[in-house]
Amino acid sequence: MGFKVTSDFKAGAKVYPGMIITYKVSPLFGIKLNWMTEITHVKPNEYFVDEQRFGPYKLWHHQHHFKAVDGGVQMTDMVNYAIGYGFVGRMANSLIVAKKLRQVFSYRESVIKEIFK
Repeated sequence: MGFKVTSDFKAGAKVYPGMIITYKVSPLFGIKLNWMTEITHVKPNEYFVDEQRFGPYKLWHHQHHFKAVDGGVQMTDMVNYAIGYGFVGRMANSLIVAKKLRQVFSYRESVIKEIFK
């Protein structure tokens, strides 16, 4: 998806409600778009939520949940999104976007597993 953070956000930084994170993304055909999300809810060591404020989606609501388990932490993502653009958006979602999102989260899962082996 050509995902690059463009704000001053640093990996490992403490997230807080109202935090704004900006990105450059290339969701389709290598076309670069600006994306801005806001952290809207945080419960330390349990979950946080980011919501799109500007970007490629009509709606983006992403919950990150964390649960202590034997030997580590279980992370679960819950994403609700909408494309917009009526019929064209629904077709793009069916043919391209949903698959790309599955690939993004699958890749993220494999990277996290590799890091925490």
